[in-house]
Formats: sequence, C-alpha cells, structure tokens
Amino acid sequence: MPTLTKLYSMKEAALHNTPDDCWVVIDGKIYDVTKYLEDHPGGDDVLLKATGKDAKDEFDDAGHSKSAKVLMEDYFIGELDPTPEIPEMEVFRKEQDTGFASKLMDCAVQYWAIPAAAVGISVVVAILYVQRK
Repeated sequence: MPTLTKLYSMKEAALHNTPDDCWVVIDGKIYDVTKYLEDHPGGDDVLLKATGKDAKDEFDDAGHSKSAKVLMEDYFIGELDPTPEIPEMEVFRKEQDTGFASKLMDCAVQYWAIPAAAVGISVVVAILYVQRK
C-alpha cells in the first residue's frame, strides 16, 4: 500500500534554517534535522549551510556511509512539491473614462496657444476680407 508524504515547497523548507528549527533537502526529500544538529559528525554549521537548497551534491561529496543514509530516514518529514510555484496575480482597477469633453478641455487648457492662434488668425482673415470689399 502506497504511503502518502507531505509536500513542501522549497520556499517553505528554506524558512527552517536556524539551530532551533533546521530542515535539509536532499534529492527532493525533506529532513527535519533539528534534533540531530549536535550529533552530526561534521558539525551543525555544515547542516545549517545546506538549508534553502537541494543539498544532494554536498551530501554525495561528503561520502556518507550506508548507516548514515539509513539514519536519515528517522528524520524524513516530506518531499518537495514537484509542481512549479505560480506567482499570485496583482489586480488593478481600470480608471473610469472621464469622457471626450473633459479630455478636450484638459488639452485646451494645456495647449491654450493653439486655440488662441486659431482665433487670432480668424480675426485677421476677417478684417482683411472686409477691407477688400
């Protein structure tokens, strides 16, 4: 009968990185080694440096014995969740459309020289037209 193991994210496992609460990930399996820190032959600092990542390479490079690998099973608490972590989406509210008239007024105020020039040119053209008659 298959056994169910608890799944943790790497982010969650990385939070346990102190001498009072230390989790180590080795080859996708998570071990709570808090009670083993003082007994570890390489010292507790070796285990504390291995937190927050999969320390398979470090574990293999240290040349652990078969008895060490069997001892690890006593500290097994779960596995890494294989599903990728999906970031939360941010929700933005779209600004209300204020309408064409208000946009036109904003542009007219901002660019007042254009309407003033149009009125001025119209007055000059009207005066010249009246004088020719």
